[in-house]
Amino acid sequence: MKNAHLWKALGRNFGISVVLFGALLGLLWLAEIIFPSLTLLKWHDPAWVVGIPASIIGVAYILTVRDPQNYTGFFAGIVMSILLGIQFLLQGAYDSAFLFFLVFIPFQMMSIYKWSRAKDDGGASFEPKFLDTPRLIMSVAMLIFITAGDYVLSTFALRHDSLSDDIVIKILNGLLISSSFLANYWLIYRKTDSWIYWFIYSVAGIGLFVILGNIFSIVLFTFFLVINSMAGIAWIKATKPENMYWAAPFLGKK
Repeated sequence: MKNAHLWKALGRNFGISVVLFGALLGLLWLAEIIFPSLTLLKWHDPAWVVGIPASIIGVAYILTVRDPQNYTGFFAGIVMSILLGIQFLLQGAYDSAFLFFLVFIPFQMMSIYKWSRAKDDGGASFEPKFLDTPRLIMSVAMLIFITAGDYVLSTFALRHDSLSDDIVIKILNGLLISSSFLANYWLIYRKTDSWIYWFIYSVAGIGLFVILGNIFSIVLFTFFLVINSMAGIAWIKATKPENMYWAAPFLGKK
């Protein structure tokens, strides 16, 4: 079967993710037993329950696309986006639900098309690259613009949204949306910068849930931070010196 090894890698990464999350849930269950005042596992909350398979599949997605040659992870990314869209709908975060349903799923479908074509062509013309300086400036400007736009939307259009009452929460939520938008977008074109935005996404998530006091999500986003950092390092190593562009001075490349 063509590219069977890529699908086997996806299956293996899914198994790894199941084991990791099984261990995580087991530790949280044990923590609840030891400290009865803690409420870490919210099985009564439909949004939380939907978030579990979304997170498991999401980690398998990241572990798979850590390999710049493996496009099969984006199939997992589509399933993850559907589940996360449902989760955000249940939570009343309609801006995030819109993003996952109408933006990320098309992005991931485009990634499958472009990455699979590059794989069939040998991949020589579609190697990991950093952005050139003009696109870097445009990308940073988009990060600021989307974050500010979500802040305005949360303040004036989603007044009943649970994340719309605190300035810092609104900024962090906007960073979550803008960074994940740019991370998914630049993955289509196999830009190493995408992992910088996944790093911002993870840090913003940790900060957001520290404020909200959601211990499970703090642990989850810390987990994402480690996985995304590992993937980013792998992509930097796979980026040739001539493809470093703006990052060359910072990574010791000429």
